[in-house]
Amino acid sequence: MQTVWKDNQILLRGRAAQPPRFSHRNHDAAFWLLPMEVRRLSGAADLLNVLTPEPLLAGLSPSPGDGLEVMGEVRSFNNKSGQGSRLVITVHARSLIPWDGEDENSVLLSGALCKPPTLRRTPLGREICDMMLAVNRRYGRADYLPCIAWGALAHRCGTLGVGDGVSLRGRLQSRIYTKQLPEGAQQRTAFEVSVMELLSPEA
Repeated sequence: MQTVWKDNQILLRGRAAQPPRFSHRNHDAAFWLLPMEVRRLSGAADLLNVLTPEPLLAGLSPSPGDGLEVMGEVRSFNNKSGQGSRLVITVHARSLIPWDGEDENSVLLSGALCKPPTLRRTPLGREICDMMLAVNRRYGRADYLPCIAWGALAHRCGTLGVGDGVSLRGRLQSRIYTKQLPEGAQQRTAFEVSVMELLSPEA
């Protein structure tokens, strides 16, 4: 994977799920939101939101089903609108090119735990560990990224504490869940990094 930012790298190869739509403007730079579908080995698909600077779309007009390769960083921000998830996870594209090949979803992160890990078991007895990883950006900011580990790896993650440094390899995945609200049940999508390997349990 080409180096983008040593603490936060993502490579996605998949297909455009929808045409890009205007998202926002920041410091005179326009950004477009490009939903992208990336299939897992199981055949299930993750639907991920790619935030693309306008210049990367020059000469490209992605239509649903068009193959794309995106390299960039996983970003988070707090949604204070009261609508949808409070923590919004997107992929900030650094490069965007056509792609015609197998799907790929690879994330490398290095950061520090900012909450105690939560170790639990599924009804079938399999261990799961939820973590929140703070990953530094340039210019003193940080992204707060939910991560999940399974099995023996979950047990290892459960021994870590707040402030411990963690480097990991995984994939960014989407998950649909139902939230009960006063006005009724509402389907929402959560995004998290599924941990495949701990590269450095503690730093």
